[in-house]
Amino acid sequence: MSGRSATRDTAARDFGPDGAGPPRRRALLALIPLLLLLGGCEMRTGRPDALWLLWLGPALLLFYVYAFRTRARLLGRFASREMLPALIAGVSRPRRRLKAVLVLVAVLALVASLAQPRWGFVWEEVRREGVDIVVALDVSDSMLVLDAEAGGELSRLERARREIADLLQRLEGDRIALVAFAGSAFLELPLTLDYSAAALFLEAMEPDLIPVKGTAIGEALRVSLEAFDRVAQTGSRKSRAIILITDGEDHLGEAQDVAEAAAEAGVRIFAIGIGRDEGAPIPREGGGFRTDRRGEIVLSRLDEAALQRIALTTGGRYVRSVTGDVDLEQIYAQGIKAQLEDQELGSSRQQRWEERFQWLLVIALAALMLEPLIGERLARRGAGEEGRDHATVT
Repeated sequence: MSGRSATRDTAARDFGPDGAGPPRRRALLALIPLLLLLGGCEMRTGRPDALWLLWLGPALLLFYVYAFRTRARLLGRFASREMLPALIAGVSRPRRRLKAVLVLVAVLALVASLAQPRWGFVWEEVRREGVDIVVALDVSDSMLVLDAEAGGELSRLERARREIADLLQRLEGDRIALVAFAGSAFLELPLTLDYSAAALFLEAMEPDLIPVKGTAIGEALRVSLEAFDRVAQTGSRKSRAIILITDGEDHLGEAQDVAEAAAEAGVRIFAIGIGRDEGAPIPREGGGFRTDRRGEIVLSRLDEAALQRIALTTGGRYVRSVTGDVDLEQIYAQGIKAQLEDQELGSSRQQRWEERFQWLLVIALAALMLEPLIGERLARRGAGEEGRDHATVT
């Protein structure tokens, strides 16, 4: 018999005639009860995207098949048919296959645990607690000035919208509303817990939403206060806040009166002023800047003193942003959440699925700990019998 025949015989003994030996068949039979159990229950995954790593299982199986057959082929080339039983005497092929199966099981169990499998659930009552926040954003033409960053490529409005979008990611069960204003104001989005909808409405806040030009801060605050009246107030009055973002001055002169009304209603105003002391020219559609009747360029100046009075009147805070860098996350964490009281915004029942990834981790760790403890060689008495088995087969 040639060396290639011995190689084929050894490979067949490693994985059986069709590549699947008895240990693999026993492993498949052992999985049948588990599959029947899982098939009778509803299962969910917390991270289904991790399941794409299951390709590591077939890849590892092919690697072991290739490694075992390559080893057998090299042994067939190195030794003659008569010497081969003596060289591999004492080596247990079932143990070698068992070690490979343990590594394969550990990899698959780890991948499955990453997907966070869940089955079985309990009903629990979830109470939503938080504060009501109305964001009043200035969308006047002056907010299109490109001075919100050093490169001059980001407008004040775009920077403010990005900061508000980041704030939506940090809200902890709070309701939020959006008010757009320029020369007039309107409620674009009522108080809601749907942050995805808030993000969509935020993208639509452009200067063309308000046909009336100017900056009516008092009107914006009045519409913001009315947004609180649209929902039933069952909690504390100290759970409402307005975030005012503007770069201009109040053209109607009503802001302070509305701020006093907000203070009586228990609403705190956190004002954020965007702009420079020297002012900035207002862009005009088609290029250039807006001019007055005498042909002089109109500058948009920030009335910082008025915004400070508004914030202090209601017990809020005023923040100045020269370059448009509005840190709303700090205002939310250190201002709104630190000073306001959470109120109950409702309750609902929802299913809480039980996490089961722990069992898969136990299986993976047990397989990884057991694999090094299994040796590939038998005892001396078994080694002689193994050699005689090789001689009989070959």
